[in-house]
Formats: sequence, C-alpha cells, structure tokens
Amino acid sequence: MKKTVLLTLSLMTATLLSAQMSKQEMQTIKETNPLVMKWVTPYQTPPFDLIKITDYKPAMLYALELAKQDINAIISNPQEPNFENVIVAYDQSGKMLDRVTSVFFNLNEANTSKQMQEIAQEISPEITKYSNDVAMNAQLFAKIKMVYDKRDDIPLTTEQRMLLDDVYKSFIRSGALLTGNDKEEYRKATQELSILTLKFNQNVLNDNNSFVLNITDKKDLKGMPQYAIDAAEQEAKTRKVKGYVFTLDYPSYSAFMSYCPNSDLRKKMWIAFNSKSNHGDSNDNKQVLVNIANLRLKIANLLGYKSYAEYALEDKMAENPEKVNDFLSSLLNMSMPYAKKDLEMVQKYASDNGFKGQVNRWDFSYWSEKLKNEKYSINPEDYKPYFNLDYVRKGAFTLAEKLYGLEFRENKEIPVYNKDVKVYEVWDKANNKFMAILYMDFFPRSNKREGAWMTSFREESNVNGNEIRPLIQLVTNFSKPTKKTPSLLTFDEVTTLLHEFGHCLHGILTECHYKSLSGTSVAHDFVECPSQFNENFAYEKEFLDLFAVNYKTGEKISQQMIDKLIAARQFEAGWLSIRQLFFGILDMQWHSIEKPFSGDVVEVEKQASKRAELMPMVDGCCMSTQFSHIFAGGYASGYYGYKWAEVIDADAFQAFKEKGIFNPEVAKSFRTNILSKGGSKKPMELYKAFRGHEPTNEALLRREGFIK
Repeated sequence: MKKTVLLTLSLMTATLLSAQMSKQEMQTIKETNPLVMKWVTPYQTPPFDLIKITDYKPAMLYALELAKQDINAIISNPQEPNFENVIVAYDQSGKMLDRVTSVFFNLNEANTSKQMQEIAQEISPEITKYSNDVAMNAQLFAKIKMVYDKRDDIPLTTEQRMLLDDVYKSFIRSGALLTGNDKEEYRKATQELSILTLKFNQNVLNDNNSFVLNITDKKDLKGMPQYAIDAAEQEAKTRKVKGYVFTLDYPSYSAFMSYCPNSDLRKKMWIAFNSKSNHGDSNDNKQVLVNIANLRLKIANLLGYKSYAEYALEDKMAENPEKVNDFLSSLLNMSMPYAKKDLEMVQKYASDNGFKGQVNRWDFSYWSEKLKNEKYSINPEDYKPYFNLDYVRKGAFTLAEKLYGLEFRENKEIPVYNKDVKVYEVWDKANNKFMAILYMDFFPRSNKREGAWMTSFREESNVNGNEIRPLIQLVTNFSKPTKKTPSLLTFDEVTTLLHEFGHCLHGILTECHYKSLSGTSVAHDFVECPSQFNENFAYEKEFLDLFAVNYKTGEKISQQMIDKLIAARQFEAGWLSIRQLFFGILDMQWHSIEKPFSGDVVEVEKQASKRAELMPMVDGCCMSTQFSHIFAGGYASGYYGYKWAEVIDADAFQAFKEKGIFNPEVAKSFRTNILSKGGSKKPMELYKAFRGHEPTNEALLRREGFIK
C-alpha cells in the first residue's frame, strides 16, 4: 500500500528557490558565454565551433539560476492559479537549462573527454539538487494541486489533461508529499544516484577502450571478410603498431567473433568483451551497480513502494511487475524449445565439420555464421557492397519521403561537434514547412560510448503560436571507410540505422504543444514501437530497390538475395529471443529487490540465467557490470519494453503489408495517430486509433516462425 502523507501548506511561509550567483556574474556569463548567448546560427542550432570546455560549468550554473527565476515567478504570481499560469508556465520553465544540459550531456556521450567527465561529476549533483528543490517546493506544489483538484471543472483538451495529470503525478513521484527526514533522505539518495550512474558509464567506456587485440600473423585471419581485415589494418596504423588491431567496439568485435578461425583468440576476445568493468580495478562496477540498485530501492521505499520496479512501472503500459514477469515468462516458455533446437543445430553442424567437444560461448557465433551461410548462402562479403552507408542513409531518407512526404537537405553551414558529423534540414514537402534539424554521427571514436542511440538538443513545442522545432541527433558506431572501401554495413547494421531513424522520425514529426509531451516523451514500453516498426522495411524488396545497389557495379540487389534474408530472419529466432528475454529478466531481478542488497553480483546473474540460458556462465564474465541500459541509460525496470514493443511493431507493420508498404492512407494514419502525437494521449489510445484494435502476439509469433 502506497504511503500517504498529509500535506499542510501555508502559502505565506513556503520559500522561494534561493539564488547563488550575483547579478554581475550573471551578466558577465550572459554577454560572453557562447552556450547562453543568443545563437545566431542557422535555425538557432548550437554554436559548437565557439564552445570551449571551460564554458560548460559556468553556463550550467547560470542556467540553473534562470530556471530558479522561472519557478519563483510561478510561485510569486498573485493571480488565481490556473492551467496557463501554473501548468503551462512550469512546462515552459528552464528553457536555458534544457538548452545547455542537452548540449553538454549529449556530447558527454558522443564526444567526451576526461575534463567533461569531471565536470559531469561536479555539476550533476547541482542539477539533481535543483530538481529536488522544485519537486519538494510546497508552495509550487500547492498551486499545481489547486489546478489539479479543479481538473473536472476546467475545459481542457486531451493533451492539456495529459499534461496536467503528468505534472501532478510527477511531483508526487518525485517526493512532493515527503516531509522531515524522509525529504532529506530522498534528496541525498537522488544526488548520490546522479553521480553513480555517470561513474557506471565512464567505467564501461574506460574498460572498453583499455583492451586491444594486436594480431601479427595473418594466418589467424584466414577466412575473415576483407572489410574486417582492412579495418583492423587501418586501426593498427592509427595506433602505430604492426599487423592488425581489433577492439571491443562492436563493428570490430562482431566481425572477429563471427569469422576469426582461431578459437583461442575468439575466447580471449569474448571474455574481454563480456567481463567489462568486472576486474576488481578502478573501472570495476560491481559495487557501483549495487549502490545504484540500493539507492533506487531506497527512493521507491520513501515514496511508498515495495520495490523500484513497482515504482517505475506504475505509469507504463505494463503497469506492474507481475504483468511484466508474466509477459517475459510467457515469451520465454514459447521461445525455449526453439532456442534448444537452435543450439543443437549449431552443435551438430560444428561437430560434423570437425569441431571437438561442446560448442562454447565464444564458438557459437563463428559456427552459427558458417551454418547460416551454408543454409542460406548468405555471405556478408556478397551483401556488404549493396549496403554502402551513404546509400543506406539515402534509402532511409527516401523511405521518410515516400511515407511522410519529408525532404532532407544537407546544410554544411551548421556547426558540428566533430568532423564526422553531417547535418540535414528536414522539410515537409506538402506545405514547405521546416520540421527539424538532424545530426548524423556514424563512426566510432575512443571518446564515444558504444552502441547506437537517438536523442535531441532541443525539444519541439508550440505554445501561444510560438512554434519551436526540434534538433535531433542520431548516433551509431559503424565501421569507418578505409582507403580501399567506403563504409559498408552488415545487414544487422542496416536494421540498426533504420531503428534509430525510426526514433528520429518520432521526434521530427511531433506536433504537440508542450515540450514534456513531444516526440519520444511517451511511456517507456511504447517508445520502441516506432523504431522497431521501421526495421521491418529492411526485408521488403520494394524498399531495398530504392537504394541497395552494388557500389562497384551499380547492380541492384537481387530478389534471390532478399529471399535469403527473409528466410534467414527466422534463423535462430529462438536463441535470439531468449537472449533478449534474459536481459529483461536480469533487469527485473535487480529492480525487484525489496531489501538492500549486499550479496554477490555474479550470483544474481546466475540466478537470472537459470531460466533463460542454455550454456553455463564463464568465470569472470558478467553482464550486469556493463549493462548501461539499466544502470545508466534510463531503462531500469524497462528493458522488457523492447520485446513488448516487438509485439506492437509486428502488429502495426501487418497493416502496411495488408495494403502496401508505401500505402499513403496507412502511412498518413501512422503519422497522424502515432508519430505526431508524442505523449499527448495514452499509448493504447494512439495505437487503437491507428490499428482499430489492440495489438496481438500473432504477427510477432508468425514473424519469428513460432507459428505458421
């Protein structure tokens, strides 16, 4: 039962947020700091070419003061509290803080430095303190509650009602009803948490960069694709060593594990990748993640919840841990028989081809790739020439044009934070309306975290006719072009680009009024729907014909090659499914604890793996210590959302399959009812408006090959 605290308020005694900078300091920063000065760049984009590392901390402190002024203006407003002067004013508050922190924290992920990491450690507690001060300000909450209590008597649109409900509930969920010692404990816990999540990510990045595999004997690379050999040779030259260098960056690691013929070297690489931040050194994350899990539990308990999972899921589509665990268990039971067959199939193939003993974890990808190639004749060397990164990017743009009437115009005048970044203006051709700026950052760097993601430097809003369009960022870690070849993608990387581009379209096409509801600001178990939906087009010849052309010969990808991709889609679907489900189970295991954890981190992982692993764990290896999604990336108690969204995306794409993948009516409905709406309505309402019914498992199970 949730804790209820009686709130007694006196508007006369509640305090304003205190200022910490003098007027002179504020004025100096306003006139000299490029982060806070008026941006005279195209579309008011960040002036990356002017920003220095020393600008960040003063700019964020300045922005914090302005944000406090915004909140104080709401508190001290003598007018009767109403939706506009309280709820909308709160949604619009802190614009400068949003601007500066978006630039800083996005670059801390994509283009960081030791100095930036130190600044992040210093400034994060200040930002958390401000957030706590706002959430626990009795006078501000009193005004919000006054408006909320009159909600049924105020003529509000659906979006306005969503905003009002979200603001009120967010205050409750951020400690507005806490008093006395509980309030101080909450403050302390959230500030500590902000530092620890940063440290977790930094440790993973540092450990990732600390390992290299330098191979000098080319015979160890026999059978590896030429693109992987060329990239490793280039990496060695960059590092000024002889031979070939492989790293734990995913393009390098994935190619090595799939094609290197030397099992001992694969083992060395696999263990290095799967033991990140689990070496008992300065980059070790075991105690860090335990502290994170315990702090989250403490926060949940203070707010009246038994576990962090119970707290986190309350406002999601899934609603509670029981429903999530049932969902994961149901799919696990359905997937496990197929996963066992997949493992048996790979073991038999390896044994038939001379492999002695049981297939180990570091052997699986190698023999699996060989079997896949033999079964479907899918050789990545044959496919990669058709997936020139430049062509794939243009294909994604063409997809957005055909479905939603968008046009992408490169703008080389807009400043970038790294020379690899390309920038595009996005326009709606039907009415010649500017929609967004899109930054695309494709290649790995030592100061860039691994993986792929979409985020934004500015959110969309449209209050009182003042429309602000978003600045969207798409980041990946694809192989760089070499002197011999352009950047060529694997098919998996093609789907990754389409996935993140789907998130981008969710941000680009948003047409909301309030920034906190716009774009991808939706329930976490719905946010992956537009992105995973977009991946489906990668298997459609009608789409591939738009861009999949051999960069050497100009020849289009053949129907036979596409048919192989479609057939191979179900290859090891069971194995891949239980791997994804294991991540979800592990996430729920950590965030369902109901008392502080003090045990063995690896033992927790062993318990989680019992249900969803078919191979024994390897000593020294641990997923938890590098699981940035849940310990530093916003997916705590939410990783199940990827599978949850798969059910939705498969069902949604079925509508396109039924009427044509470029059908304008279906595309318009998807744009109007889902992509443009952000969080202005509840996710299931949005989906039913598009599809006419709630999603069912059938389309996903058919796509996976679990039902015919």
